[in-house]
Amino acid sequence: MNQQALSAFIWSVADLLRGDYKQSEYGKVILPFTVLRRLDCVLEGTKATVLSEHAAKLAQGLNPEPFVLRKAGQGFYNVSPLDLKKLAGDQDHIRENLYSYIQAFAPAVRDIFERFEFHTQVERLAKAGLLYQVTEKFTQIDLHPEKVDNHQMGLVFEELIRKFAEISNETAGEHFTPREVIRLMVNLLFIEDDDILGTPGVVRTIYDPTAGTGGMLSIAGEYLAEHNPGARLTVFGQELNPESYAICKADMLIKGQDVANITAGNTLSEDGQPHTKFDYMLSNPPFGVEWKKVEKEVRKEHEQQGYNGRFGPGLPRVSDGSMLFLLHLLSKMRPTKDGGSRFGIVLNGSPLFTGGAGSGESEIRRYVLENDLVEAIVGLPTDMFYNTGISTYVWIVSNRKPEDRKGWVQLIDASGFWQKMRKSLGSKRKELSDTHIDDITRLFGEFAEADLHTTLSADGKELARAIVPRDQAPPAAPDGGKVKITPISRVFENREFGYRTITVERPLKDEHGKPVLGSKGKLKGKPQPDSNLRDTENVPLGEDVQTYFKREVLPHAPDAWIDHEKTKVGYEIPFNRHFYVFEPPRPLAVIDAELKQTTDRILKMIAGLTA
Repeated sequence: MNQQALSAFIWSVADLLRGDYKQSEYGKVILPFTVLRRLDCVLEGTKATVLSEHAAKLAQGLNPEPFVLRKAGQGFYNVSPLDLKKLAGDQDHIRENLYSYIQAFAPAVRDIFERFEFHTQVERLAKAGLLYQVTEKFTQIDLHPEKVDNHQMGLVFEELIRKFAEISNETAGEHFTPREVIRLMVNLLFIEDDDILGTPGVVRTIYDPTAGTGGMLSIAGEYLAEHNPGARLTVFGQELNPESYAICKADMLIKGQDVANITAGNTLSEDGQPHTKFDYMLSNPPFGVEWKKVEKEVRKEHEQQGYNGRFGPGLPRVSDGSMLFLLHLLSKMRPTKDGGSRFGIVLNGSPLFTGGAGSGESEIRRYVLENDLVEAIVGLPTDMFYNTGISTYVWIVSNRKPEDRKGWVQLIDASGFWQKMRKSLGSKRKELSDTHIDDITRLFGEFAEADLHTTLSADGKELARAIVPRDQAPPAAPDGGKVKITPISRVFENREFGYRTITVERPLKDEHGKPVLGSKGKLKGKPQPDSNLRDTENVPLGEDVQTYFKREVLPHAPDAWIDHEKTKVGYEIPFNRHFYVFEPPRPLAVIDAELKQTTDRILKMIAGLTA
């Protein structure tokens, strides 16, 4: 059974719930039962052995847990003689038996069902006379990993969550990231470490502070297993949403990960891994979500701990907390002397430029750029995510840059790298193909400036496209056609994104037009500034302030001066400006001719109607 058919079958349980449950409540039943059936199938093959071992160790007066774990061959177990099929065979006692079965699981699994508030749903289903029917329905599918592998199961969970989010008008994107975007991020994260990661027996850690259902952690693990079966990736994560956390924890249990590394709660106010540093990190924090609920805790940490805490560089405005996750990940980086770290984070456009010099956002950008932490920023196409159509950007941040990248930032405009989906999923209408992912990964790996050469025919039809180094000449254009050249990879020095905001003062004048001089303090005997004429100018960091002032200000205001005490340093990354290509409008004569043709056609149609 493929993933779509499996999702459709599980979704059909909703037909049983209709009437007794609102549509927005279907997930409260379907998700925990899907997890339960998955765990049930995983343990099926070792059931008899585990029960025998459990009885034997109890008879010997020993703690049976370590022994049954070994027999189960998993990070969890169940010591009840029941399973879902046996439960369905005793309709009259299904409620009591189901509770008994859940209680016989390992503590980590019981925690999963507590997060789902499964007890509440069992009572509600029993009261509505639906508990047997729902349980029996789930016994009809085999979710053993040999039938449905972990990757496919992850897709099933994501499809179900997306459907539940759509019908309850919730934000599906808060739960997971499109798989192809994660694959791109994982490629960019690991590409520079292929030699290290190829070493047999290598162990690395990876962390996601907004883990959702664990998709990012899973794909990172799959990548490493594919490239080096002898390597081991230890995963860590934290998730706020109880249902997503439960699914993530169940997934990690089945994969043999230590689920103590997956914590619940709000990452910003209660760090689940307070003293741990990681080799790699991935995150897709919610876009444009305010952090007012945790403002008290975050501000307290910022003010009391400064750079010893997570939020030393500054705080963004309360309306968008995504940059707080950037700071959180920075605090989790392993020191350079211990091998350093690299992480990828998905952000919207706001963190690139929002906030002037001295603002929290600018100070955060200043910190990462002056400390040479940003390797690259990749602009993704619009309509890539399930809950928003806005432009998004992947930041690759590292404190162990390769020698040739030190002091530089690479910007990659991948907004044109997409293919249309056969069927839209929420706001997601576009996707990255494997070729697109390979092209972007290669651009990052080559760390060079490049252009996209698009060959167009005389009628504007695309004939070919190629990514070529910036200094390479374009191919010859076909007769009547042209070759359109668009920059897609640019490399800049860190300081090129910096500027000084200078305050330009003009003198306050009396009714006779003469400057008013100060009578005391530091302005004694000097012209007083007129606050109504005060202005600011942004001077690039690489340019001398006085030279700029003489060239840009004094010719227009000879009596102006700079108040140097008010000068601030700011940073912004005007991503789109660096990739803008001016296309001259068509000649006016051509536009006039087209308008005349259109007008003549309309007049002819009107004449035909009145005839």
